[in-house]
Parts: sequence; C-alpha cells; structure tokens
Amino acid sequence: MTTPSLNRRQALAAAGAGLAGISMLPRGAVAAHPVAARRSLRLAHITDSHTQPELRATEGLAACLRHLQSGPDAPTLLLTGGDLIMDAFAEGFDRTKTQWDLFTKALKQECSIEVAHCIGNHDIWGWNKTKSRTTGDEQGWGKAWACEVLGMAKPYYAMTKAAWRIVVLDSVRPNGDRYLGGLDDEQFAWLESDLAANPGSPTLVLSHIPILSLVAMLADAKLEDNNFRLPAASVFKDGKRLRALFAKHRQVKLCVSGHIHMVERIELDGVTYVCDGAVSGAWWKGPKERCAEGYGLFDLFDDGSFKHQYVPYGWKIEG
Repeated sequence: MTTPSLNRRQALAAAGAGLAGISMLPRGAVAAHPVAARRSLRLAHITDSHTQPELRATEGLAACLRHLQSGPDAPTLLLTGGDLIMDAFAEGFDRTKTQWDLFTKALKQECSIEVAHCIGNHDIWGWNKTKSRTTGDEQGWGKAWACEVLGMAKPYYAMTKAAWRIVVLDSVRPNGDRYLGGLDDEQFAWLESDLAANPGSPTLVLSHIPILSLVAMLADAKLEDNNFRLPAASVFKDGKRLRALFAKHRQVKLCVSGHIHMVERIELDGVTYVCDGAVSGAWWKGPKERCAEGYGLFDLFDDGSFKHQYVPYGWKIEG
C-alpha cells in the first residue's frame, strides 16, 4: 500500500498536534519510525485466581496456567496480580493454610516459567480481626504469610528484565477492619527513588488495585446527591500523586492491575493503564459482567512500546 505524502500545511498541523497528543495524519498515513522496534519480552499476567477447594477453582487455575504456556510463542515470565487465594482477610489459620497449599501446589505442578508475584487484599491474613478471630500477634499475621509463601522479602520490589524495569507495588493499606488502595509515604519515596535511578529503562508498574480506573466507578460507585462516590478500596486513594510522579518520570509506559475482574485500558499523559479480567471470572461462578475468565498477554518492545491482549482460556463452570 502506498502511503500518501503530506504537504507542508499538513506536516505542520501534524507536528503541532503531536505535541498535544492528538494525531492529525491524513487517513491511511503511517507515522514514520526510524528503527524497527525489537521485542524484549513476552509476559503473561494472571490476577484474581481466588484459589479455594470449592467450585473447581484449583482445576481452573491449572487450566489457565496450561493454556498460557501451550502456544508456540509462550511467555517467559508470569506476573501474578494478587488475590491469589479466595480469602485470608477474614479467615482463620486452617482455612487460610488450605487455600495457600492449593495455590502453591497448582503453581508448582503447572508452571514451568519464571514467576514474579504481587499480593492483593484477599491474600492478607487476618486484617479483619473480628471475622478471622485473630489478635494480630500470630506468626504470619498480615502480609507476612503471603510474602513467605511467595518468596518475597518485601511486598514491593523492582527488577530489570531485558530492556524493561518492572516495579511491583503493594497497593493495599490498612483501614480499620477493612482496607484502602494506595501507597504509604515510605513506599512512595522508594518508588520515587527507583524511578529516578532508572531513567533510561521503559517501566511497567504492577499493582493489585488499579491506580486509575473507570470500570471501578461503573462497578463499585454509588450515586449519592447526584455525585458518584467511589469506595477507597476500589482504586488508589493517591492516584493523583502517582500521576504527577509519572509525569516527572516519562519512562513509565504501562501500569497493570487487577482487582475489578473486568478489562479496561486508559490512556493518559503517555501512560497506559491496563486492568486485566480475572482468572476466576465472577469468583468461579461464570463471567464477571460479560468479561470471561482469562489472563493478560503482553509483548514489551525495546523502544518502550507494547502490545496487550486479554485471552480467555475457555473455562466452563459447574452445571
């Protein structure tokens, strides 16, 4: 196909629009790229598997793991996005141990690629002390149990893979017997320092709770006094602060999350926010609002660009 040439007026208009983030190239034109981008890494992202003994959840997780590794161009890295087990937040020791045993067994048996973990609110043991009947003094209480099982020294960390920097955040903060989304000041300072130290690496930021989300508003917000009120547990409470931080560190290209069990993609300030649907769908009871059980698949390129697709793995619920 022949690409139409731009006259001087069109070229100037396109250049000006590019500064504003709006394309005004004529229909059919292809923007020039000086060097072909090379793929650095293919990774999969599974989130919200909610592993439990019931509803064949462990079988579903195993089926998902087999599916994402089955193709001729399988990913070499798996990111887990939190809520790996059904719930530890309001459960006692025995139920929590059963769930972690099922998850780790499935992962060991079915996954042959490198894994990096992120924890979610349901992976945290006992924060609801009333329902979990814990005191907070138990060994492994809070995030410690999940970190130990998953081999994490801390619930947030960063690593470099090929050309990319991957930053894993701990997005769950305590709020009485409940929780809210966001970072405390210590973790925010760490994130700011890591971004400053790695300005040349395109960066993917992984969290359980979305930093920004429209789907969360549609799914969780309540209309009160003609205003939408979104629970602080649905998105980052300090999303504006992270948006401002990313504006200073333009290497941040992609933010990946779960938690909402639906797929969305937001483009803002040159950063793409992707929320992948859940391995468990609607907690192993079928699709969540027309979003089938699935996982995210990402191709990361050395110029900071990427491709993303959400891949259903064909799970069929009982009955």
